[in-house]
Amino acid sequence: MSTASRLPGIVTTDHVFRLPLDHTTPEGEHIEVYAREVVAAGRESDDLPWLLFLQGGPGGKAGRPLGRDGWLVRALDDYRVLLLDQRGTGRSTPATRQTLARRGTPRAQADYLAHFRADSIVRDAELIRRRLLGDDGRWSLLGQSFGGFCTLTYLSIAPESLREAFVTGGLAGLHSSAEDVYRAAYPRVIRKNEAHYARYPDDVAAVRRIAAHLAGSPAELPDGGLLTVEAFQALGTLLGGASGSDTLHYLLEEAWVEGVSGAELSDTFLAEAQAKLSFAQGPLYAVLHESIYGQRTVDPAGTGWAAERVREEFPAFDAAAALDSGAPVLFTGEMIYPWMFETDPALRPLRETARLLAERTDWPDLYDPARLAANEVPVMAAIYHDDMYVDTAASLETAGAVRGLRFWITNEWEHDGLRVSGGKVLDRLIAMARGEF
Repeated sequence: MSTASRLPGIVTTDHVFRLPLDHTTPEGEHIEVYAREVVAAGRESDDLPWLLFLQGGPGGKAGRPLGRDGWLVRALDDYRVLLLDQRGTGRSTPATRQTLARRGTPRAQADYLAHFRADSIVRDAELIRRRLLGDDGRWSLLGQSFGGFCTLTYLSIAPESLREAFVTGGLAGLHSSAEDVYRAAYPRVIRKNEAHYARYPDDVAAVRRIAAHLAGSPAELPDGGLLTVEAFQALGTLLGGASGSDTLHYLLEEAWVEGVSGAELSDTFLAEAQAKLSFAQGPLYAVLHESIYGQRTVDPAGTGWAAERVREEFPAFDAAAALDSGAPVLFTGEMIYPWMFETDPALRPLRETARLLAERTDWPDLYDPARLAANEVPVMAAIYHDDMYVDTAASLETAGAVRGLRFWITNEWEHDGLRVSGGKVLDRLIAMARGEF
């Protein structure tokens, strides 16, 4: 039974759908997928078009609205919105170290998680669409980041179900291998580091001091995790957001206190670092991250910890060498490394499962270039200039490969522009779809 709630300016309704784990065997095991319907207060009975929101990730649940806030400010003018907790996340049947342990061996866990990529998410959405709108109903689509990757998969699998599609920071390279992705990403991360240190020059010394301390004595985090130099560098994932550089700077400001034996890393710093680094609330992000690029015709040998391999081509990220030479210690970005499954308690039980997924070689292709070249669905995309998470050059190439796709390239916003712009990014894309730009 659906449950409705009222929040400031909106009415939400809960939906839970029982769907096949493997869409090729619909009579087999089933999972639950949760979605939250959101409509403007007073418009509950209006015949509004539906807008399905596909969240970034992988492994991220949809945002929890506190009212008519964020991009919903604009969306609810025109749409009835469906916020999908993609399979394995949020209130959908969870996939975590606790629940996956019930499946037994790492091999069984890896085989289960092979059904949690964009193709399965899109097929979930198709069954949900039929149940909410009927077989012939069509809805609009908004894909943020990984949700944009899913949008390209949707356009490849079931474009006839879409009225229009909006993509924000999520035009994936159709033919990019995992190695291609990271080979393009590391130079962007270097530029974000340079921008951070130009903005906060004193952070060069602050970061070197912390890195030197951790090199000699990794710190235990409150949850039992380990803050090594490499884990400390991983805080650079913050640098891709609008306020990420500032957040990182303020974190560094409170790194030290004077203890009984002298200077030591503060509990405040360690707790905040843990909050930024732990995958306890989203383990699928780490476990499945490289697999979102896996396509058998592109990566026939599998993804194989591509971020770790490619990192060796960029010695600027070698913290030990930087400490020896007096150079700035660089932060890394949106990369997942094998050591994370040792230092993070939420990931340790999934270490072998992650290895098996990294070695998997039979990932189905996610995109149909021929179908995208013949696309008839109006597609509007925001491409962020020098996006740290998604390569701008690859996005532009994909934009040219999808028939009829119109894009807006901007340096006004970072990768999180949809979330932080108060509806301005979405408003621009809707205006483009209406022919106002």
